[in-house]
Order: sequence, then structure tokens, then C-alpha cells
Amino acid sequence: MDADIVCVGFGPASGGFLTTLSRGILKPDGSPAIESPSAPGLPLQVLCYERANDLGFGVSGVVTRARGLRESFPDLDSGQIPMAAPVTDEKILYLLDPVGASRRPALMRAADGVIRAMGGILRVKDDAMELPWTPEFLDKHGGLVLSIGQFNQWVGQQVMGSGIAQIWPGSPVEEVLVEDGGVAGIRLVDQGVTKDGKPSDGFTLGMEVRAALTVVADGPVGPIGRQLDKAFGIPEGHQAHDWALGMKFVVDLPETCELNPGTVLHTLGYPEPEIFGFFYVHPNRVASMGIFVPSWFDNPARTAYRYLQHWMLHPAIWRHVKGGRLRSWGAKTLQESGRRGEPRLAGNGYARIGEGSGSTNVLTNSGVDEAWTTGVILAEAVIELLKQKKPFTAENLDSAYVGRRRKSWVDKEGRVAERARDGFQRGIIPGMIGMMVTGLTRGLFAMPGKPMPPHRRLPSLEEYYRGRIPPEEIQAIRKESDAKGISVHAALMERVGWPAIPFDGELLVSHQDALLIGGKVQAPAGYADHVEFLYPHDCESCGNKICIEMCSGQAIFPGENGRPAFDREKCVYCGACLWNCSKANPREPEKGLVEFHAGAGGLNSAEN
Repeated sequence: MDADIVCVGFGPASGGFLTTLSRGILKPDGSPAIESPSAPGLPLQVLCYERANDLGFGVSGVVTRARGLRESFPDLDSGQIPMAAPVTDEKILYLLDPVGASRRPALMRAADGVIRAMGGILRVKDDAMELPWTPEFLDKHGGLVLSIGQFNQWVGQQVMGSGIAQIWPGSPVEEVLVEDGGVAGIRLVDQGVTKDGKPSDGFTLGMEVRAALTVVADGPVGPIGRQLDKAFGIPEGHQAHDWALGMKFVVDLPETCELNPGTVLHTLGYPEPEIFGFFYVHPNRVASMGIFVPSWFDNPARTAYRYLQHWMLHPAIWRHVKGGRLRSWGAKTLQESGRRGEPRLAGNGYARIGEGSGSTNVLTNSGVDEAWTTGVILAEAVIELLKQKKPFTAENLDSAYVGRRRKSWVDKEGRVAERARDGFQRGIIPGMIGMMVTGLTRGLFAMPGKPMPPHRRLPSLEEYYRGRIPPEEIQAIRKESDAKGISVHAALMERVGWPAIPFDGELLVSHQDALLIGGKVQAPAGYADHVEFLYPHDCESCGNKICIEMCSGQAIFPGENGRPAFDREKCVYCGACLWNCSKANPREPEKGLVEFHAGAGGLNSAEN
């Protein structure tokens, strides 16, 4: 099939691109202002392929300043978008440890003691201290609380209603067509294959779609973006070693909850100092709430779901949600390297936008508005080139797109934020100091630190729990967990004092129940497994199987001979396994032993 433009992935970046493109290539009466170069006499032929089963599945809730969104929609009424609300109140809470199990540095424990002793003066309530101010670089007043799933569906309906583009969900893209030093289009995944990719009943070879321009917006762990990195390299000095897993619940708040729509709570300090939390209130007593587990949290048995439940049970959070009910649940990888993780933005026949293009601002904790704006910038460049009848060469795209992006607020603020997180490589306290210094000096100064892949920084379980759990007991826990086919983090956490979760069947539910109740995970038949362990023999000798511990859906579990196994029926496509491998790839030492291919299925909820 031939097209003029083909997009890989539909999220905020593609939404911004297609929205702006539709306005620039259509006349007010809806007729085409620019004809298709590939099909003269017809409108521009634009196709967009999305991996998830529907638009808006498997993404996350967010608070955003919404500058780019408001520029695209000057008369935007948040009431038009389901689950959207203007930010009305914003607070930062420092959470003390109410159970005594958190692994806190000595200085932090001393500070906690002072805070408790001066609780009356410092307004300590429910083991939490409200900070007296929100730094300007974090402030989201005037912005929006959104469900990105609902927002994507709202945008998608408008784009398809304009007739400018066809958006095809449930259509994973297998590869880019690299020809003559550029990109000539894409190929969809094969269907009717076994789990290991061999042709089976109903086999259909993935269709090729050739296009003058391929727009890659497949997110931080997208296989197409990584294929481009491998084919064309990344700019010197750039890397993507900083990541985080965001996991959250969407809940019906109880009648007793007094929080108004638009309320935003940021938390730090608990359940572990390295884990940050968020609480966003939507209209109709609905909230998105969750945690971020970063790659610099050096726990070799780090996990997300169990820590999320402990965070929810903190008195300062639980008082708002006790008696509530789980509506939806999900998880997503976040690219936390920001501009430093920026790949080559354009080349012959392709351009990259969105989070996978390094647009996330790691100082302001903002990514959706930035991603949307990169799509807008590319669309403006594409319209310019189409009107001038110029081809989508590397030179033309560099001038029209990359040049525009370098002059944008996204790039300018990304440069300010570039080193903001470096201090966390040295610990939570240097990291917090570094964030404040970078924010207050607008990027002039930062706490030094060098991001590294997991195999270069993570200790062993025995080293991490030294003085808390004897090595022989760790070995016994590991052996027992392997025999049961489960991860080790729950047993280790309970051994060092974390209490059992008091399941109530409504809000506090087991991990498996969350998959069914909140995640509505589905995996259509006829597709190959998208998670591959490249060197299984090396996996056998791995002492820190973080791919198992961090798997959001328990889709990776202990298999035979100490090798991890994969169950596609449980995968939520969060991508955490890709950056949580603690063994170096013998051929590409900066990477691990896990490969994350194009895949179908995953979360089937648009409230995430």
C-alpha cells in the first residue's frame, strides 16, 4: 500500500501532529488545500497505526500546564473532555514512615525525628507534612487534570471526523523499511503465527505501507524508535539510562472524601525515599492515584504494585480513599533522560516526535504537553514543505522541523532541565538538592552524577539487605519463590517489616485481581510473543532477576532452570522489563538481555 504520510503510534504527539496537519491542508469548506503527491487529484493520504486495541488504551492520567494544548484549542472548555478538570488546588506532602520499614538514610531519619517533635508547628497531620510552597518549576496552577486515555479518544474522534487521516488501532508495526540510507515506510506485524513467530493457521504476512514520510511516535520503549536508533545511531553524548515506571489506580472516591475536582497532590518520602506519588482528582468523585518507581532506586528486588498499595495505605492518602472502589489500573514506562535521551530527530523519509524523541521535561515532571507540541511543530514543518513541493529529505526536515523545535519552548526548557536529575545517581538527598538548585538557577547549576545501566549500579540482594537479612535466608527465600513460580519481593519486604496488605476486595485487591478488574488485560491470538530473552543461558546465572520483580502484570515469572518465562496473556505492555535487566548484553554492553518487540493486546481500559 502507498501513502503520503504514515504515523507509528497514536498518543498526544500524534494527536498534536494530526490535529495541526488537518487544519493546514484543508480549506474552510473541508476540501483539500494540498493534493496528494502519491495520488494526484485526491486529498493527502495519511495513515496512523496504533498498537493498542483502541485509542487511549494503556496510557495514564496526568496533570499538565496545558500550554501547547491551549494554543491548539484556544477556546478549550475542559468540560468537553471526559474526566478533565482545571487545576484548582496543588500541594506537596512529605510522607513520614508510619510502619518503620522504609529504608531511609540516617540524615533523613534524623529529619523525620525533628518533624515529628515539631509536629504542631510544622502542621504534621496523619504522618505527613504539607510543604509551605510549591516551587515555580513544579507549579501546575492554570493547567488541567486529564485522563490521557479519554483525551486521546476525544482528539482521535476530531481527527477522523476531519477526514484527513485514517487511524487503525490494534495494528502493531513490526519494522521500518530502511532503504538507501533512509526510511521508505513501515511493515505491520505478521498475523496467524505461533508464540515464537512461526507461521500457523491463518498466517498473513504483515502488510507493507510505503510513504514519503514516516512519523515515529511510538513512545519511550517503542520498537520502531529503537530500530531507528540502531540503524542511524544517536547523537554523541546522548543516552537513555534514566527511566521510571508509573503505576496507578483510577478509583471511585468515597462520599466522605472532601477533595474537589482539580485537586493535585504530589508526595515524596514514602514508601521508600526514592518513590514519588501523585493524586489527581477528576470530576464526579473519580481520582487517578499512583507512584513512580525510578531506575535509580537501587533495590535489586524493586517492584511497583506492592509499594503502590503501601503508599495508598499511608494515613495521609488512606483518609481520602478508604471506602473507595477500584475502577481501572495500569502502568507505563517513562523516559526520564529528557533532552539527554533525544535521538536523531529526522532523516531521509522520517521524523520523530513525542516522549521517544526526548521531549519530556524532567525538572517540571511534565511530558504530555511537550509531546503534543513536538507533534504540532512537525506538522507546521510538513505543511511548509508540502506547499513548497519539497521532498522529505534529511536536509529539508532538519531545516523545517528540527530548526523550529530548537527555537521552541519545549527545547529551551528541556535544556534548563537537562541535568536536573543527575544528583539522584548519588542518593535521594543529593537528588532533591540538585532538583532545587537546577530549578532555582534555571539550569545554570546542577548536582553532578552519571546515569548508568542497571548492570553497572545495582547491588546483589545480599549486599542490599546486609545487616537486615542473612545471606542464607535470602537464598532460602529465592529457592522457595522459584519453586512456587513467583517473585521474591513480597517475602523480602515482609521479612524486613512491611506489613501484609489487608485486602478488601474493592480497592485493596491482589495483583491478579487488578489485572482482571482494573486492567482488563487481553491478548489476541495469532501474534508472536513480544518479550524475548536474548541469551537465556546468561539469565540462568542472574542473581537479580529484576525483570520478574518489576513486571507490572506478573507476566514474567521464574521458569525452568532459573530462566525467566513470559505469559503474554498478562502483559500490560508497560516496557519495564526492557530497562530492568541487570545483565549486560554481550554484543551491546549498554543494553540488557531483554528485547521488546511490537506486540498486540495489553490494557483494555481508556480511563488510564
